[in-house]
Amino acid sequence: MVQELLIAAVAAVSAGAVYTAAAARVVKQYERGVVLRLGRLRNDVRGPGFTMVLPGVERLRKVNMQIVTMPVPAQDGITRDNVTVRVDAVIYFKVVDAASAVVEVEDYRFAVSQMAQTSLRSIIGKSDLDDLLSNREKLNQGLELMIDSPAVGWGVQIDRVEIKDVSLPETMKRSMARQAEADRERRARVINADAELQASKKLAEAASEMSAQPAALQLRLLQTVVAVAAEKNSTLVLPFPVELLRFLERAQQPAPPEAVDRAPEAPAPPAQAEPSTQAEPSAPSAPGHLRPAPRAASAPASGQPRSTGSKPLARH
Repeated sequence: MVQELLIAAVAAVSAGAVYTAAAARVVKQYERGVVLRLGRLRNDVRGPGFTMVLPGVERLRKVNMQIVTMPVPAQDGITRDNVTVRVDAVIYFKVVDAASAVVEVEDYRFAVSQMAQTSLRSIIGKSDLDDLLSNREKLNQGLELMIDSPAVGWGVQIDRVEIKDVSLPETMKRSMARQAEADRERRARVINADAELQASKKLAEAASEMSAQPAALQLRLLQTVVAVAAEKNSTLVLPFPVELLRFLERAQQPAPPEAVDRAPEAPAPPAQAEPSTQAEPSAPSAPGHLRPAPRAASAPASGQPRSTGSKPLARH
């Protein structure tokens, strides 16, 4: 009798141990337990710790309440200004209602992932390329609202959405690089033109000051020569000094009339008298004979007799 009681007690203890092992559940701190009794949802959600369920009657499903970080696969799309881009993102969400996450959706993780991909493509088509590159905060907020709206009914709360990278085609990268270079060149030219304007104003003021003192121009010229000759690697052609040119110009001008009377001129020497023709007596000659023709003899101005040359013969 005692032996039978002992066997029954051992059997009961064994059955209780098996039942306890089958009914015992442990819910972790970051989890919540949703109980389904015969396929029907129980209103009570089991908290963290030790809990019991009816084996074969109730089923406990644990739901993770931690924030989940899910990468969104890169999506190809065309922006509003017809630029092909490839955008990927990351989404942070958590479950706030364990019962809805179990009952309302089959797999809330997969559902959130697909919703994030479709919303990312939609936000790409509504945005410009400049917004994707520079105004990401606004796009992140719009993407978060688009995903959070259907996720609320699943017991999921979208914590944050971030666009990670925007990939552009190589042709678009080159075009943007040329545009940036052109913009930098334009700004450089504007700055250079402004500097030239200011320099021209200063040079005009300096020229007006130097025009009053001609020597200042020569000093400036010498300073320029010193600055150029400091390199010692070029041939220097020195222009003609302006002051020397002015000196030569003054020297070529006609001299003013003198106040002192000029000295009386010396008398001119007497002019020589013209030689006079004198008839020389000729001896009578016989007809047919030649005789010399008379030649005018010129008296010298000094009174001395002048020798006569040969006389031509005249035929009578």
